[in-house]
Amino acid sequence: MTTKTKTKAASKLPLNQIIDGDCIEVMNSLPAGSVDLIFADPPYNLQLRGDLHRPDNSKVDAVDDAWDQFSSFAAYDKFTQDWLKAARRLLKPNGAIWVIGSYHNIFRVGAALQNQGFWVLNDVVWRKTNPMPNFRGKRLTNAHETLIWASKEEASKYTFNYDALKVLNEGIQMRSDWVLPICTGHERLKNEDGDKAHPTQKPESLLHRILVATTNPGDVVLDPFFGTGTTGAVAKKLGREYIGIEREEAYRKVAAKRLSKIRKFDKESLQVTPAKRSEPRVPFGQLVERGMLNPGDELYSMNNRHKVRVRADGSLIGDDVKGSIHQVGAHLEGAPSCNGWTYWCFKRDGKKVPIDLLRQQIRAEMAERPN
Repeated sequence: MTTKTKTKAASKLPLNQIIDGDCIEVMNSLPAGSVDLIFADPPYNLQLRGDLHRPDNSKVDAVDDAWDQFSSFAAYDKFTQDWLKAARRLLKPNGAIWVIGSYHNIFRVGAALQNQGFWVLNDVVWRKTNPMPNFRGKRLTNAHETLIWASKEEASKYTFNYDALKVLNEGIQMRSDWVLPICTGHERLKNEDGDKAHPTQKPESLLHRILVATTNPGDVVLDPFFGTGTTGAVAKKLGREYIGIEREEAYRKVAAKRLSKIRKFDKESLQVTPAKRSEPRVPFGQLVERGMLNPGDELYSMNNRHKVRVRADGSLIGDDVKGSIHQVGAHLEGAPSCNGWTYWCFKRDGKKVPIDLLRQQIRAEMAERPN
């Protein structure tokens, strides 16, 4: 759905719509403090001089559209300051923003972000697996773009699904260099003439990672430079609400057609691995209170080197040591700390069972209770 909005203030958020208009005017018309995340792919101000040709003399379909052209760096800086100011006004207190750019503009945008009061959390290098070659051979091939992730304030409690990203990366902590392909093949949208619908269409894989990492289902995601709607398409699939702003009619038509074919994933599929710190705290003593373990039961270290007994108050006692499951484990291993939940196990039918399994049973019960 496309809505025409100019300067009249909106009484409520136009969720899941593409708004026709200037991004600054539209953002200033929306309710303040109403958006969870902004993803912005602003004009890069490429400053192209003349046509670019391949070695076979074929012309490269480069970005030479009017929306990417500015009369000077000062004009571009003014534009950047204005849209960032409007964007910051829209963010909730714990909101955040992602901005993507190339060497042409990202350093200017980064400075403007900090001058506006945003707090930079990370810069991410998107390393392209299939970048366009440098046909002139006078510079290094531009094989990456840079993203800046920033919270609205230094004290903002922004969303970061750390454990979900770790699972997405096969159990390894996600780094700030992302290797992803550019948008090609079946994902590349075409216009009625069979040409690329947009010269800088971003791949859905990039937005998938960003939205899984820094939003939750139901969050409102705004894209002030909507283009052909990659942000909206991924947001819709992942159960997020989106707002797109796009002044170019041709892009709006392509985006609307694209979004009409998108279906949201089912609720269960939208869940991601929660951060451990967000799960309910379960004291080890509760396992003893509930009879899941009894005083006198023996616990064994996962490496089979140590054995202790459970006491009535949930503490452990072993040879010359007593204390919590964490303290005793650390003492026996000569380590500064120990996660007792993953260190200790008990035996059932002759097999070792981690005590953390009992904790997860209690957490599952807590999740099933009505609010």
